[in-house]
Amino acid sequence: MPELPEVETVRRGLASRLVGHVITRVDQRCEALRIPLPARFAARVGGRRVAAVRRRGKYILVDLDGGDTMIVHLGMSGRMIVADGAPPPPQPHDHLVFHTDAGVHVTFNDTRRFGLVTLAQTDAVDRHPLLADLGIEPIDAGFTGAALAALFAGRRTPLKAALLDQRLIAGLGNIYACESLFRAKLSPRRKASTVTGRRAERLARAVREVVDEAIAAGGSSLRDYVQASGELGYFQHRFRVYDREGAPCPRCAGDARIRRLVQSGRSTFYCSRCQR
Repeated sequence: MPELPEVETVRRGLASRLVGHVITRVDQRCEALRIPLPARFAARVGGRRVAAVRRRGKYILVDLDGGDTMIVHLGMSGRMIVADGAPPPPQPHDHLVFHTDAGVHVTFNDTRRFGLVTLAQTDAVDRHPLLADLGIEPIDAGFTGAALAALFAGRRTPLKAALLDQRLIAGLGNIYACESLFRAKLSPRRKASTVTGRRAERLARAVREVVDEAIAAGGSSLRDYVQASGELGYFQHRFRVYDREGAPCPRCAGDARIRRLVQSGRSTFYCSRCQR
């Protein structure tokens, strides 16, 4: 599933082409994705000007004039592809196509239909059930070691599980949790409550660095993800531990190898020698 860097990359691509323009028409080719599309969705969005394109966690928020916001989640295989000129010919799994007054077309394609698109009132969108319980953003100024220590206080769950809890940290997923823990030299097995002081500072710094670098690289293209322009992301070429089971640890000397373990049904990659 696309994580914060991928979603932020798509958001930036959409914002650069949509903000200030009118969605003149919506071609709706299905009634539901993961959840049903709102009643009269195409009619309610068509003719509206895009005021802003924002992100909250793994959700893209498209603010429309008139007080409505489209909430978009890419799910496992969703893509939002921007094209210019003549409308592209329909492809399998092209469920929505947004046409603008600038001749730009944005296609929402989702093979597995695990994504979603819905509408909410802009002034109440933060209270929408999809968004209301989301935690702190890793790229916000308030994402500090002290904030992490406060979030993890009293939590006996493994550190990796705490990092993936969207109620604590919004947008962080399996790839970037593994990479952040490696940079911070912290074991994914460690109890979250033990991450205080310098450990918490190291982890907060590592998360920010990993996420910032991944955004700059256009995210990580694994399986279905591409940028809004259709280009691939490149951060997967910088993975130090993720999906590198059996490879030498890039930090340790000697025969230390990257290990894989399963936590809460997700694969975790780490070095047991330098991550404590």
